[in-house]
Amino acid sequence: MINTIKQDITELAQAAGFDVVRFTLPTDLHENASHFDDFIKNEFHGEMKWMEEKADRRKDPLTLWPDTKSIIMLGKNYGPSTNPLDFLELKEYGNISVYALGKDYHDIVKKRLKQIAREVHRKYDAEVKVFVDTAPVMEKPLAEKSGLGWQGKHTNLVSNDFGSWLFIGSIFTTLDIEPDEKHSNQCGSCQSCLDICPTKAFPAPYKLDARKCISYLTIEYKGHIDKEFRKPMGNRIYGCDDCLSVCPWNKFAVRTDEKQFHSRIELDFPKLSDLAMLDDPTFRTVFSGSPIKRIGRDYFIRNVMIAIGNSDNKNFIPLLTDKLNEESPYIRAMAVWALNELCSEDQFMNFKEKHIGQECDDDVLAEWG
Repeated sequence: MINTIKQDITELAQAAGFDVVRFTLPTDLHENASHFDDFIKNEFHGEMKWMEEKADRRKDPLTLWPDTKSIIMLGKNYGPSTNPLDFLELKEYGNISVYALGKDYHDIVKKRLKQIAREVHRKYDAEVKVFVDTAPVMEKPLAEKSGLGWQGKHTNLVSNDFGSWLFIGSIFTTLDIEPDEKHSNQCGSCQSCLDICPTKAFPAPYKLDARKCISYLTIEYKGHIDKEFRKPMGNRIYGCDDCLSVCPWNKFAVRTDEKQFHSRIELDFPKLSDLAMLDDPTFRTVFSGSPIKRIGRDYFIRNVMIAIGNSDNKNFIPLLTDKLNEESPYIRAMAVWALNELCSEDQFMNFKEKHIGQECDDDVLAEWG
């Protein structure tokens, strides 16, 4: 009966569009919990206070839902058609993380998880709960434990079949299902993912200091990005795929067949000049249904200003002078920094003399020097 249930759920998952499904138990995560405690203790989570506040539930699935007997782990391929590293030299264009180029995967994956969960509940009279990233669940350790893949030295999931490009979802259930075997770690001596990191965000293999990670800085961090990280950001305006893209296991990766994950037309080589001119209503319209919308227009334009400062293109100077009149101090501060990067010393001093008397925000004043 157990094998029949596993086969049935596997077929349900495949029919719903998932590329891989495995099964595990909600126990024996003590080692992962210890690593998570160290992550929080070292304050590597930065301003992501929700990780600290819900640490107990995150470390132990049974704390999240005591009735859980089995966890169904599912993966959906979102492999890109090209290598994201190829776009880093296109300095006048914004580089956006692969996962955010199409529609928001949270919505797509969760809808399909619910579809499977309803059938499991109907057929087996079992209770179910579905989770996609936003809940306090250690999805990557559970994915490794289920055999979906393994956590690489960059702390992300790696798959033999799909490389770095798997969205993960989980279904907790009261069904008693035989677990699959844990996946072995196959990183070997390779540390390409650690070496390529532009901001050196990995203090050691399998450890990430999110405070230095470009994905964290461009998406989660709500403040003025420190100067030490601005040049390494290059043209990355939302996320960073470097450690994912360089993984040798991507030689087995294939482009996703899910059209909703394909790059939206407006995000195919988006010009920094166009992105910089987005007002709030237009930003909301352009990024409707996209995870990018959640960070808000002002922080997004903050990131665009940094990319412009790294463009080496003096034609951006008039655009930057317009941004000195923005209401958001985060945009104004980065516009000043970008001007300092692109202007001659005399040009910058002229802009400073003109605008310094109008400025009252300390962080912006600091950028003027």
